[in-house]
Amino acid sequence: MFETFQKYLIDRTRLSQTEIELILSNVKPRKLRKGQYLLQEGDICNFVGFVESGCLRTYRVDFKGQDQIIYFAIENWWAGDRESYLSQSPSRFYIDAVEESEVILFTKGDFENLCGGIPAFGKLINATLEKALIASQNRIHSAISFTAEEKYIDFLNSNTQLANRLPQQMIASYLGMTPETLSRIRNITIKKSK
Repeated sequence: MFETFQKYLIDRTRLSQTEIELILSNVKPRKLRKGQYLLQEGDICNFVGFVESGCLRTYRVDFKGQDQIIYFAIENWWAGDRESYLSQSPSRFYIDAVEESEVILFTKGDFENLCGGIPAFGKLINATLEKALIASQNRIHSAISFTAEEKYIDFLNSNTQLANRLPQQMIASYLGMTPETLSRIRNITIKKSK
């Protein structure tokens, strides 16, 4: 089950086989059915997850009962609630499987020990967190600066792998628009590309 994760480590770091084996000995695989929760609002996030296969979404439910999707995670991406993990406070988010998924989980203690004990792994995680911060900043900029059409085009350009895997309703939620608005924008975009 760890093939994707091993390849991820080999492609991005210079780890010895012993270090890779140590990392893999500290993970727990978990299979999720479509719609199954990895984390629920109110739970404390005591893990860091790596998506081996499938797709997860992180979201909140607003006062109207509508999902507000914050983040998607597919193969080779990380998942978890960083705020809850760091502060050990109840999460404000849900994380569930958009499709059947396999996730590799690190407990908080094991993950921190590995980051501190294997410098190359710690550097990889820091680089990953920096990229996530940049992506988050870009997403906020898009949300407050772009038109609905520009948001959709930006999503297509920066999330090619996701665009064909996700239901339109989830894409609309992620972009902060109604499914009807997204449908209208898709039609306009299609007409412009012809």
